[in-house]
Amino acid sequence: MSTLTTEVEDFAAAMRSDAFRRDPYPVYARMRAECPVYRAPQGLWYVTRHADVEQALGDPRLSNDRERMTDALVARDGRMRDLSRLTARLGRVMSNTDPPDHARLRGLVNKAFTARRVEGLRERIQAVVDRLVDAAVAALEPGGPPTDLLTAVASPLPHTVVCELFGVPEPDRERVKEWFRGLGRIHEDIDRAERVVDAFEAYLLDLVERRRAAPGDDLISALVTAQARGDRLTDHELLSTCFMLITAGDETTTNLIGNGLLALLHHPDQLALLRAEPALIRAAVDETVRYDSPTQAILRVTAADVTLGGRTIPAGDLVHLLLASAGRDPEHHEHPDRFDLTRPAHRHLGFGHGPHFCLGAPLARLETELAIGTLVRRLPDLRPAVDPGRLDWRPNPLQRRLTALPVTCTSDDDTSDERK
Repeated sequence: MSTLTTEVEDFAAAMRSDAFRRDPYPVYARMRAECPVYRAPQGLWYVTRHADVEQALGDPRLSNDRERMTDALVARDGRMRDLSRLTARLGRVMSNTDPPDHARLRGLVNKAFTARRVEGLRERIQAVVDRLVDAAVAALEPGGPPTDLLTAVASPLPHTVVCELFGVPEPDRERVKEWFRGLGRIHEDIDRAERVVDAFEAYLLDLVERRRAAPGDDLISALVTAQARGDRLTDHELLSTCFMLITAGDETTTNLIGNGLLALLHHPDQLALLRAEPALIRAAVDETVRYDSPTQAILRVTAADVTLGGRTIPAGDLVHLLLASAGRDPEHHEHPDRFDLTRPAHRHLGFGHGPHFCLGAPLARLETELAIGTLVRRLPDLRPAVDPGRLDWRPNPLQRRLTALPVTCTSDDDTSDERK
């Protein structure tokens, strides 16, 4: 057996281990050093170095087309047929298309989801953050039991903001939250997920019709009226875009807030620096995306033979672009395993690159800045309640998310006034 084959088998096994789920970065470091572009025994390719990932993200031969991806997934594993059929119902949104369809869809959505619209949400997002942090502060009595900041702040914030953004009426929001949870378990129960999609689709279609009849100051109204050169989103494209913005914004932002809080809590020198210099909050968000990316990898399928890192990937193969590994590449980031808020602003790939750069990145940044900034200001005596090695992570190779982030506060009376 060749050394390369042994290494590949070792990596494939490592990525299925509990140790990898807790901390994937030592495995990524070995992959970058020993086999930066490699094919696992199951047939999947993995790309690990910053330069190769960046090249792949800008290469049109690395396709994100839903139909092409579905064909490749089903060819690899027939059990994916039902899941692919369900995800295909969500349609040809811009994140699941290639040029020229992608440019058309993104141009239309950009007219509705503008930087001005996102910035206009700042006060409303801050009000939501304040309500959530008020409840967390009330629960965090000095010397009392831990509070889970994922449940208290990181998870409900993006859900509430998305509902505000889409103009979902208050009485419907708990039902929408349950649909979010159902879509998050799409791999576990296809039949249940299909019922969730049915119900959610019917609800969104009704909301769209109401906005057509009486437009408001919300994103659905803006999507309904967006047009370019006489072109508009079809009903199917509109529903699919809503699905994409709702589900992607919820998951990614929750992960980003949780991972950022965890990194700060376990790097007290950087937490102290942020408290002393609150203007570093933007740097803290970018450093979190680089250091512990909420989106670990994105999947592409080759539309033609592609050479990356000296290896040729045949047409029709599935490729994982490891954004998280690229963020720790020492060829691009000095001292990559160090969490450092003063790091020079080197470009990271955590929000993607090229035509598919994350549309929701400004909103995710804003929510994370306000959530972490408020918690750091309001709770100067915050402490992790569990050693990082004992924290549990969800078993999702594409997303990195804690199951809980328990924290406590000290009983130092000198800090009590700052917590109000």
